[in-house]
Amino acid sequence: MDRLFGTDGIRGLANADLTPELAFSVAVAAAEVLAAVQQTGRSLALVGRDSRASGEMLEAAVVAGLTSAGVDVLRCGVIPTPGLAFLTVDSDADLSIMLSASHNPMPDNGIKIFARGGHKLPDDIEEIIEARVRRPADDRVRPVGPDVGRALDDALGAARYREHLLASLPTPLEALTLVVDCANGAASSHAARVYSDSGATVHMIGDAPDGLNINDGCGSTELGPLQQAVLDLGADLGIAHDGDADRCLAVDAEGQIVDGDAILAICAIGLHESGRLAQDTVVATVMSNLGFLKAMAAAGITVHTTAVGDRHVLDALRTEGLSLGGEQSGHVIFSEYATTGDGMLTGLMLASRMAATGQSVAELASVVTRLPQVLLNVAVTDRSAVAESADVMDAVRVAEDELGDSGRVLLRPSGTEQLVRVMVEAPTQDQADTVAQRIAAVVAAS
Repeated sequence: MDRLFGTDGIRGLANADLTPELAFSVAVAAAEVLAAVQQTGRSLALVGRDSRASGEMLEAAVVAGLTSAGVDVLRCGVIPTPGLAFLTVDSDADLSIMLSASHNPMPDNGIKIFARGGHKLPDDIEEIIEARVRRPADDRVRPVGPDVGRALDDALGAARYREHLLASLPTPLEALTLVVDCANGAASSHAARVYSDSGATVHMIGDAPDGLNINDGCGSTELGPLQQAVLDLGADLGIAHDGDADRCLAVDAEGQIVDGDAILAICAIGLHESGRLAQDTVVATVMSNLGFLKAMAAAGITVHTTAVGDRHVLDALRTEGLSLGGEQSGHVIFSEYATTGDGMLTGLMLASRMAATGQSVAELASVVTRLPQVLLNVAVTDRSAVAESADVMDAVRVAEDELGDSGRVLLRPSGTEQLVRVMVEAPTQDQADTVAQRIAAVVAAS
């Protein structure tokens, strides 16, 4: 059987791959592994969801699983993933479970689990939970009577999260006009208040979820509507979130996209100049553009590189005692304020940098000269063997000699599929395409 957990929790087609029965079993296993008995004799879990129609069904299953394991539950309703992570800490909960498939289409859903302290689970804990999910159903302890967990709604949690975001804001945004696209997702009920209370003039789009329209032609996966709205309204900045609002992409006043690399660079330089960038180092992944790496070097900032995934970024932040990290996809983590990528916090920090400097986001982003990048997914029979192929190593060596310091090559096996991802950056798009196709052909034949 395939591994249950992927790079960011469990995802699948709701009610087909990710069934209520599976959600129940995962909740029971997570409770058994993560819930610690408190002095009161009770453990506490939080449950949140994004705006997908299947969220209510899966929420009911998860709450049933947790309470059947003797854990008390606070239902946080529709809330951004980073909001649930914050409340895990703020409520001193033993664990929390977020029901979301992030930027995936509406029919999908997912399960993300946070441990005490609001951190995503390491691989070894996921493996323990997965082993318990696969055991016989009758091989578990079943609390009875007063030991069964209770479930209540957390009516004030979302407000506490919004207050936390505003308390993190270094510079008010009075002079700025923003357009914010919530992807008809989890930020839809929160973003208008957060950005407006920061002082900005705010125009909202993608903020009318109906259970079916999450990520549908809007949000960070489809920036066209945001680009048009920024141009039509003459806004200073467009901010796009995904379905669970753990990422942020942006659009400048001319409608040009500002990606996660540029946002991370802007924030890193701002913290560096204010003396708040720990060890003058920012964490980024192997997929960050070479233009980002060069911009950081020019600013006197060291880049600590990790594998792809905000979990790996956070691990580096915690292990190395660093304050900022992120991904090209728009996951940015400010470890002083958050334990995971937080789209609204990132949007506030980006806009705050504009307010503090008086510069446009285009001017701030100009420090990064992005190199053309090509990413190809190549189907293989054994992804682990590709790295040992002499033909593949020769093809990569030839490409690296050709590109020199003006480009780079990265081969990365998929964590869940028999695919190898071939990434090439080069001075021109044509050269990047040519080199990538050449390597991909060798990988496919290996």
